[in-house]
Amino acid sequence: MLQISDIVNIIDDWIQNKDFGNYVVISNANDVVMGSKDKMVMEAVNSSSLSCPDGISLVLLARLYGYHLKRRVYGPDLMLEFLKVAEKKGYTNFFYGSTLQTLEALVSNLKKRFPSLSVVGIYAPSFRNNIEIDEKEIEIINNASPDVLWVGLGCPKQQLWMYKHKDKLKVPVMVGVGAAFDFLSGTKPQAPRWIRDNGFEWLFRLLTEPKRLWRRYLIDCPFFLYLVGKEIASGNFLKNKKRVCDEISR
Repeated sequence: MLQISDIVNIIDDWIQNKDFGNYVVISNANDVVMGSKDKMVMEAVNSSSLSCPDGISLVLLARLYGYHLKRRVYGPDLMLEFLKVAEKKGYTNFFYGSTLQTLEALVSNLKKRFPSLSVVGIYAPSFRNNIEIDEKEIEIINNASPDVLWVGLGCPKQQLWMYKHKDKLKVPVMVGVGAAFDFLSGTKPQAPRWIRDNGFEWLFRLLTEPKRLWRRYLIDCPFFLYLVGKEIASGNFLKNKKRVCDEISR
């Protein structure tokens, strides 16, 4: 399965080829649960150009199926790795989502890491309905003509937003990076590397944002385990595992 370095190369190719309409979804267990309840969310994820596993639960599930997945695709890490390439090659970037305060802090911090990074725009949408987009936003983004549109609306809003607007925006690639804007801007605390690498970021985030995230981790995650158990009990798991093993062995 694809890792961060592979994804960076694919995005690079899309930009080089001016292949518009691509979008990258960084999925976690919450996406699976929401997709099981909302067909539009499932369609948005399944229609993406790339769907990358984030969260220890999806990594472990992928390994159970037989994929040789070393680590998860963590949104902030993917963003930073690609921005190294963007600075070197002069690719332009637009940041959409969150708040104006967060976006300004984000760009300021990124400029410290990547002094020559080209940022052609930022936009903080109204929170009354930030899945929709008006003609003004389309015009602003298209006039800026970014090579990469980074979307930080959270899940599943960013998946639905990219899915709905991929044909209207003249952008080679959109990447939904969830809370990366908050972490890299410093507006929210990021779990230490050792916690992230050992699969306990979910606990750190629950403890730091209990009111916002309690349902995701205390209700949706157990439901994800139920869905996995249901898949195993149905017999589909063994069929899919055999298919994966056959694909890998070719």
